[in-house]
Amino acid sequence: MRIGELAERTGVSVRSLRYYEEKDLLASTRTPSGQRVYPEAAVDRVVRIQELFAAGLASPVIAQLLPCIHDEDGSPNASATPWLSETLRAERRRVDAAIRDLTRARDVLDGVIGAAQDGVAD
Repeated sequence: MRIGELAERTGVSVRSLRYYEEKDLLASTRTPSGQRVYPEAAVDRVVRIQELFAAGLASPVIAQLLPCIHDEDGSPNASATPWLSETLRAERRRVDAAIRDLTRARDVLDGVIGAAQDGVAD
């Protein structure tokens, strides 16, 4: 599939797809005229990349992680190294801390909203 179709199917911009290639997160072949062509599996890979970016991982970490993610048929591409396992545990701790911080912020906002609503009722 061409880059426009991959962008449409994944909801990711063409610019982002090019960035993913630049960072070796995604690969394509080229037609004789130089257009990018992606395999069907690129759809799942782009979705995974988006999920990892949304979790706050940086592109170098994602590049290390992607080879360890299972293919659609369930077979692993490679095994996780001790470095990668520890890096992912550290990322997990960072995400957990962010969740705790956001939960506290939400609780503060709920208190302010509740106080504001109580003041309106008077």
